[in-house]
Amino acid sequence: MTFITTKSYQDLVADAESVISFISVEDGLALHDTPNAEFVDLRVFRELQKTGVIPGAHSCPRGLLEFWLDQNSPFAREVFGKQATFIFYCDNGWRSALSTRLAQDMGLQDVHCLRGGLDAWMAAQGPLTPYRW
Repeated sequence: MTFITTKSYQDLVADAESVISFISVEDGLALHDTPNAEFVDLRVFRELQKTGVIPGAHSCPRGLLEFWLDQNSPFAREVFGKQATFIFYCDNGWRSALSTRLAQDMGLQDVHCLRGGLDAWMAAQGPLTPYRW
């Protein structure tokens, strides 16, 4: 049986982008050192090691997001139970757009996608730190 694409990744990203909230790099930089902002890096380990992360960011590989968000899951992460402003990012914003939509669909409040992702953050000379386990 041949696989026939009915929706491309571009379609899925565009659908997500039409309903999510974005935050600019400039606003992200302003929020970075505030106690209520939680940055969430959705990239895989290899990417984290290669470029580093936004200081203080939580690593949550996109494939685990549903399990970490659901506070009734045995894999729930405490950070997602906090009252905070969540800023999701990946390299260029595609995975974080899809993840922001998923998080909204699951009920996470005050969640935003970093427009342009880590690429835009680095272009704006935002701070980075080496990834540590």
